[in-house]
Amino acid sequence: MTVGEQLDAARDLIARSDPATTGLWPRAAALLARQALERTLDEYWERRAPGVQHVSARAQLAYVSDYLRDPDLSGEIAYAWGALSDACHHHAYDLGLTEAELRRRLDAVEHVAKQLASQ
Repeated sequence: MTVGEQLDAARDLIARSDPATTGLWPRAAALLARQALERTLDEYWERRAPGVQHVSARAQLAYVSDYLRDPDLSGEIAYAWGALSDACHHHAYDLGLTEAELRRRLDAVEHVAKQLASQ
């Protein structure tokens, strides 16, 4: 799947939320969004610094802030990845992301993808 297809699939899960799958569709949408963000980073590294895409996502996040020299964009990337990673996991006493919060995270991933594609 492309980044756009992953984001579309996540948006589709949100749009078709079903009470029978409460608790499942938000994590599935968050996982698709995080994978889209990770794919975006992989594609960026393939163009700008081949080989970096093979290190862990956490290492890439540490490196992206130094490499981009754009604290706002690197902060947006790190925040989106952290929030989506957290939303992918079940926490017994946590409500998780709401539909609106998931939509904002998807918009952030889309924004990051556009910004990194232009660099």
